[in-house]
Amino acid sequence: MRKLKSLWLGILFSVFLVVSAWAGSINLNVAGQEELANLPGVGPKIAAAIVEYREKYGPFKSVDELLEIKGIGPKKLEKIRPLVTIEPVKD
Repeated sequence: MRKLKSLWLGILFSVFLVVSAWAGSINLNVAGQEELANLPGVGPKIAAAIVEYREKYGPFKSVDELLEIKGIGPKKLEKIRPLVTIEPVKD
């Protein structure tokens, strides 16, 4: 049963990555908490921390700034990197 559950989770994760890549990157400077929470390894708590960081320090200048957020380390960043982008905030 556990193997079947793991298999399904793996398939769902793979489908998510393909759909995310096809749908386009998530702009860290405008994405909402709900959208960020759908990134691999990012749940509601880390998504909230990303939004709080952005509100406190202003728009992201680099994807590497995510390393400043508790819960995001180098391995998680490498999973997220292809799915996010940094674009200027339009007024």
